[in-house]
Amino acid sequence: MTTRPIVDAGPALNFFAAGHERLFFTCMGGVSVPETVRDEVLNKAARDRRFQHAQRVVSKLPEQLWHVLPDTMTSDLDQVIVRLERMPMTQRLRTRRDLGETMVIAHAVVAAEKGQEVWILIDEIRGTQVAFAEKRRLERLRHSESSVGALKIMSTEQVLEAAVSRGLIENRGSMRKIYGQLRSLDDGLAPIESTGLLKKELWRVTPPA
Repeated sequence: MTTRPIVDAGPALNFFAAGHERLFFTCMGGVSVPETVRDEVLNKAARDRRFQHAQRVVSKLPEQLWHVLPDTMTSDLDQVIVRLERMPMTQRLRTRRDLGETMVIAHAVVAAEKGQEVWILIDEIRGTQVAFAEKRRLERLRHSESSVGALKIMSTEQVLEAAVSRGLIENRGSMRKIYGQLRSLDDGLAPIESTGLLKKELWRVTPPA
């Protein structure tokens, strides 16, 4: 069973603030966000004028596109967070640094351990490293327990690749413009030349059958 993707604050903020929410949801479909991520998005939009449009986007999103996962403590979430963070969930919730990405991974792992295939969208380096470690752990676990699901990881770059494949970005010039807008909001994104977004393989037109 595949559940809806779980999204970290960074990509959501960037796409929404840059006015590319339609592209985002066309590629992603409906998404889930932990309560912590929702709060991070809204707080950032309130504090920084560059992200104001993100607040307007979130305020209008229906449940089928933007589902908020409660960060209420459960034994399953607590178990994952203790393993990831070496502290109980109640203590981790009081430490705001990197909390959103921690909750994204924790919610996804809980769902995967129950047999679901879960995608997460995350860009931050540390969070991505933790997510890949959990992905590998689940793969090992699945060898002995076939009921275990899977954790899959994507980044902003992969969302944009999907946009090209769907015909939502018409040429490299448009890609440079969109990526430049996103990167102006997030200097953690690599220069576009360091990505695969300009490679000819991505832009090769499939001949008609």
